[in-house]
Amino acid sequence: MTEEEVTAIHTSKDYLCYMLGFTPGFAYLGDLDDRIAAPRLDTPRLRVPAGSVGIAGNQTGFYGVESPGGWRIIGRLESVTFDMGREPPSAILPGDKVRFLSVK
Repeated sequence: MTEEEVTAIHTSKDYLCYMLGFTPGFAYLGDLDDRIAAPRLDTPRLRVPAGSVGIAGNQTGFYGVESPGGWRIIGRLESVTFDMGREPPSAILPGDKVRFLSVK
């Protein structure tokens, strides 16, 4: 599958934020289209930049802060989604719907 096909599939729907997780502002979103589902990496990266968009299993999500991580990175967000100076700190909360856009 080409990068363009993965992007088209990933950006074709709204995702429900199930929860914020393992690091501040990490949004677990689903359900991912089975055509682009992929397992976590066997060996997680030591540093994944904040704003990275990833896929693991049938979920997609994004990193609110720089952290280790084992998700397969498919893109980056242009906006900051987690800021301790904001109330609430996370721009996305459980129950919110998220749609990714392709920006070139």
